[in-house]
Amino acid sequence: MVEQAAASRVAPHPIAVIMERVKLANRWATERWETKGVVRDPLPEGSGERVIVSDENTTQILFPGIMLRLERAEAEGYYLNITSPQPKVFVLWRMREEIARPEILTVSYNEGTRWADSGENVDGVALPVDLLPWIAEFVAEHYRPEPKKQKRYASNKDKGVGFRG
Repeated sequence: MVEQAAASRVAPHPIAVIMERVKLANRWATERWETKGVVRDPLPEGSGERVIVSDENTTQILFPGIMLRLERAEAEGYYLNITSPQPKVFVLWRMREEIARPEILTVSYNEGTRWADSGENVDGVALPVDLLPWIAEFVAEHYRPEPKKQKRYASNKDKGVGFRG
């Protein structure tokens, strides 16, 4: 029973990602794609993507069935994210067949930053509030901050005394 409860805490959550395309009146780009938001997956398993908003300038597509998983190695990144003023879900997306498609999700601040630093398309959007307890419980169980290290000096002469010339 305890094993089953532990498994449910780390079980992935299905998430649906909303991607938005906005037409631009610009000579360098005709459109801009960005992640508009994420929600708990409202569609039955196996449902495909679908357009949820469409007008002459804007299109929003709902991509269901993307799993959000928590990994022990990223516990510090989860902690940094959920203790920030605005926790986020980081969405890595790629252009495929002229559509921006979400590929991977994380709630690790560190992982999201690594993706962005490596040149990937990454958007950070508001974390659904109902996911906070799940992530916080995982962090409480798996994150241990490193103990603060005492300052060490090369010799007694270097104990913070300024240069005397």
